[in-house]
Amino acid sequence: MGSKKKTSVAVDVEKNAPLKTKEYENELRRLHVELVKLQQWVVAKGLKVCIVFEGRDGAGKGGTIKAITERVSPRVFRVVALPAPTDKEKSQLYFQRYVPHLPSAGEIVIFDRSWYNRAGVERVMGFCTEEQVEKFLDGTPVMEKAMVDAGIILLKYWLEVTPKEQERRLRDRINDGRKIWKLSPMDIKSFNLWDEYTRARDAMFEATDTAWAPWFVARSEDKKRVRLNIISHLLSQIPYKEIHVEKVDLPKRKIGKVKPTKYPFRYIAEKF
Repeated sequence: MGSKKKTSVAVDVEKNAPLKTKEYENELRRLHVELVKLQQWVVAKGLKVCIVFEGRDGAGKGGTIKAITERVSPRVFRVVALPAPTDKEKSQLYFQRYVPHLPSAGEIVIFDRSWYNRAGVERVMGFCTEEQVEKFLDGTPVMEKAMVDAGIILLKYWLEVTPKEQERRLRDRINDGRKIWKLSPMDIKSFNLWDEYTRARDAMFEATDTAWAPWFVARSEDKKRVRLNIISHLLSQIPYKEIHVEKVDLPKRKIGKVKPTKYPFRYIAEKF
């Protein structure tokens, strides 16, 4: 299938000192400025970028994607998080439901989970046969080679979390009313299948970690650090330059020629 790069996933995580909030926010602000520059370059040059995020439940995919997209245009940085396939989609070619979401010129598409569902949750939870998994693992490098040959810049990230930290985050979802929506029945069923997911992950890397579409592994014990590390990495993977933009000066405003209206506006209660 061509040359492949071996990806090793470290289970033991070296603990760094907690990143101070101010330090994190300052660095994130700097990286956001660079992401805006990247956005302008992608639009100007008509680049097509596809970023895949995979990892176990609670690995921090959603928070990382939010950190990437919170200061850029959703028309350029488009996030795709597909629901479970319909009966019609189940009858289609497996990659068929993903192809319409691939980037066009001037777009960066981020997949919050992707076609790799087949190699992970679908395999472990028995939603597909082993024969279907093997066909997927054999065909994915070919599919991704076609994407790259068509000019798509493909970046694949695996967020690696330890069992202890994953359990802490899942319990936090149970106890925090703001996060309970993140805890699905599938998360509960998957909780005692750590080893099965490990074997599935390793088989996925073995088959799909290719020279043209390598897997990049990010240790996600520290949410702040992994967000900064991934943004820094993806910026390094896409050559870009700052697009010169003429400075905008607001014109002099003319206010006061219209008398205040007496319309009975329904103002909301100001409780704060």
